[in-house]
Amino acid sequence: MHTQRFLDLPQSWPSLPLREWQDTCDTLHMWTQVVGKIRMALTPHVNHWWEVALYVSSSGLTTSPIPYQNGIFEMEFDFLHHRLDIRTSLGTTRSLPLKPQSVADFYRDVMAALDQLGIAVKIWTMPVEVPNPIRFEDDRQHAAYDPEYANRFWRILVVADTILKEFRSRFVGKVSPVHFFWGSFDMAVTRFSGRRAPERVGADHMTREAYSHEASSAGFWPGSGEITGPAFYSYMAPAPPGLDKQPIRTGSAFYSTQLSEFLLMYDDVRQAPSPHQAVLEFLQSTYEAGVTLANWDRANLEASPKDLPSRRS
Repeated sequence: MHTQRFLDLPQSWPSLPLREWQDTCDTLHMWTQVVGKIRMALTPHVNHWWEVALYVSSSGLTTSPIPYQNGIFEMEFDFLHHRLDIRTSLGTTRSLPLKPQSVADFYRDVMAALDQLGIAVKIWTMPVEVPNPIRFEDDRQHAAYDPEYANRFWRILVVADTILKEFRSRFVGKVSPVHFFWGSFDMAVTRFSGRRAPERVGADHMTREAYSHEASSAGFWPGSGEITGPAFYSYMAPAPPGLDKQPIRTGSAFYSTQLSEFLLMYDDVRQAPSPHQAVLEFLQSTYEAGVTLANWDRANLEASPKDLPSRRS
């Protein structure tokens, strides 16, 4: 398949050492939260917070269409031309350059551009899922933007998105889109058993909604804390007893007791004879390990070969 050749080309898997772009990563995380919170404020709720996520596009990350009082609009981070584009169904547009600038300046300019387009929205300006959050309007600490590393990150999201969509196609039960969550700053796809999960005692409303049903989730993440590089991940919620002891067919993958997740480091994927197949094997084998222990009804949840349409080139 032509897609497979693209997924195994060396240029599709650029180097992304976290230490080299940590400041840009942290700033971009906050910028995506500004845009994501705008989408969240104006979009009807969907189970597990699926309405808040961003999606990979042919030039960056997009909100997809958002309703507002005069129609719909879309906001897209363009990591080819390094700008934030805002387009409305009325044909009006605004573009803001992506450059070294503080979160406070970015937030001010984005809200001003929306106002010029007649889009009225108010958001909660406190970042989420980060230590020591600073309100957007006060954040002058995060102000880095390296266009080369922003572009590399997006290029990796392109291949991750493509592989995760292939993996997603093997499941016929309830399954999320492949989407990018700006809170945790990662890409994810999540499969569900169809059964409710035990309530998480003491969890906040966001977490209870996200994990209301048994789930097997996997995705890609640039790393943080003790995980000092990007990685593909896979986990079960709730995790069945013994999951951490299960053998995984991808030899370099391991179970992180710190995160309670299986990890396959991105640099190991880059060195594989077929990065595409290495990631697919990791996703499939960790999924099988978890759902077998959790007694999912695999016969009715997974697609058989006859369910998958044939492709003609």
